[in-house]
Amino acid sequence: MDIKLELVGVPVTDIDRAKAFYEKVGFHADHDVAVSDEIRFVQMTPPGSACSIAFGKGITEMAPGSLDNMQVVVADIEKAHADLTARGIGVSEIDDRPWGSFVYFSDPDGNRWSVQQTTPRDR
Repeated sequence: MDIKLELVGVPVTDIDRAKAFYEKVGFHADHDVAVSDEIRFVQMTPPGSACSIAFGKGITEMAPGSLDNMQVVVADIEKAHADLTARGIGVSEIDDRPWGSFVYFSDPDGNRWSVQQTTPRDR
């Protein structure tokens, strides 16, 4: 039996600000639908990913900014760092660990992300 992770809820305070931020990061807006006065569903997908994020009104009961260490994977951490920096995203310096190289950033609500190159740069 296959079990595929396809959607992760991200708690935000301002839907339009979050959508603009994730578009700036490079995510594609798949859906932005106001289902009712109580529900607005925004789904965005990172380039090349089979898993998306969703946020909006009536989507999750998590507190905005409580999502910690959402991780995406890239082939080249230096290229990812340069791309995110060029897009105006505040990212950390590259953090080299024995199990991979990372950069970190947060969305406007403080939800924290890590970008990982699974092979350390020195190998």
